[in-house]
Amino acid sequence: MTAAFELAQVNIGRLKAPLDSAELKDFVDALDPVNADADAADGFVWRLQSDSGDATDVPVFGDEWLIVNMSVWRDAQALTAYMYMGRHREMLARRREWFERVREAMVALWWVPAGRRPTVAEAEARLLHLRAHGPTPYAFTLRTPFPAQGADPVALEVPDDLGCSV
Repeated sequence: MTAAFELAQVNIGRLKAPLDSAELKDFVDALDPVNADADAADGFVWRLQSDSGDATDVPVFGDEWLIVNMSVWRDAQALTAYMYMGRHREMLARRREWFERVREAMVALWWVPAGRRPTVAEAEARLLHLRAHGPTPYAFTLRTPFPAQGADPVALEVPDDLGCSV
């Protein structure tokens, strides 16, 4: 049986230095192997990438110091299993070396109809909504999840009038 919904996630980070700097060399060198691990992970569906093979050059919130990671997973269990194992776990442990600490929400989750791929504009809207309203079925966190069961695909769409600015 095919699931009606898949879990989209976005996380953004504010770089401490340019991507081509010595300070970020370990991070940049790990991108391809970490992305390959994600691509091979159980429950992985899709990830945002440009022609470079990752998303480090995809603009987000109009801020050149922000980088975006966005992916779709079968469910929260599959995402969590990937996040906290292997190379990705090692990268998480070192994130403060490469990214500034930011107090506002930088990670959001939401359900998308199976087969639909979210856009960066949609991810920005979900993050802004989470920042303004806290976790809701529209945008939530792993700590405060919402189920996909009974989710209304129309209600999951991004409103046209929702502005996306930091």
